[in-house]
Amino acid sequence: MLLIDPFAPTPPPPGGLTLLRVSRRAMATTFEIAIPYGTPHALPAAEAALDLIDQLEEQLTVYRDSSEVSRLNAAGKADEVEPQMFALLQRCAVLTRETRGAFDAAAGALVKCWGFYKREGRIPTAAELNAAMARTGFRHVILNPESRAVRFARPGVELNLGAVGKGYALDRAADLLRTEFGIRSALLHAGGSSVRAVGCPPNDFRGWNVSVRHPHDDRRTLGSVFLNGEALGTSADTYQHFEYNGKRYGHVLDPRTGRPVIGTRSASCIAPTAADADALSTAFFVAGPDWTADHCRTREHLSAIVLADADTPTTHNLPVTKYDPPGWREESPAWWFDN
Repeated sequence: MLLIDPFAPTPPPPGGLTLLRVSRRAMATTFEIAIPYGTPHALPAAEAALDLIDQLEEQLTVYRDSSEVSRLNAAGKADEVEPQMFALLQRCAVLTRETRGAFDAAAGALVKCWGFYKREGRIPTAAELNAAMARTGFRHVILNPESRAVRFARPGVELNLGAVGKGYALDRAADLLRTEFGIRSALLHAGGSSVRAVGCPPNDFRGWNVSVRHPHDDRRTLGSVFLNGEALGTSADTYQHFEYNGKRYGHVLDPRTGRPVIGTRSASCIAPTAADADALSTAFFVAGPDWTADHCRTREHLSAIVLADADTPTTHNLPVTKYDPPGWREESPAWWFDN
């Protein structure tokens, strides 16, 4: 696969699949949009999509007091929320119910309690943890569809959309590429942990071949998947963690217990949207492989790859035509993310 500079003055040589790739920092990672070379309006489309992602960061981040989410958290209510953000909150409510709380976007107090808000992990006292748990849970978030009003039933509840925001931004960017620029083939990702495909590459009807990285060995993969208009989300404790008294504490917290997850190393979800893939990969990581298998068994539109402590990944709802087995990096033909 030949990659090109989007600002190159002359076309690249023929042969293979050539991609125009444009990237930008946002949401504490690198977003990249790859579009087959020769696609009309590819560069302005990619730039417009990245501009939209910047706007969504301004709206959703909890690290800027001016964002819509931060203002909502500070006030504990909002008389009217922007329509698409309200729809996102509605989707979060549904996902929380369907995962029985393994995914919960109203866990901001818990994230702060463990120090992960500022990436300064710490062990909270029992009193601190109990207080944070009392302010955690989407059950405290009241949504009014008629007015798009949001209210927190308990003081101190905080939304944190970190487990769904990147995927949501990719979904919105993919929609813009299709509806405003007529693009039918592209691959978008946010640091590799969130991936959204638009159609399939012109040279492979199966889809975009994407490797799933092993969480603790950069030379290995957990396999690779083919995405055709689908999304892939991955949750792992590879980078955000701390150690205390010889014990490792990862940043993925179980909203049901208030504590870091133990027993799962990586969980990936393939879903129709990147927002769902992100949220459900978190739920799969939290709930573990057995619950994931039960959840996917009745939902044919979802697939999963879960790596537990045994170091052998399990797959769910992944046909052989959509999945290549684990391997080594140099042997894999799949798209590999280094961000």
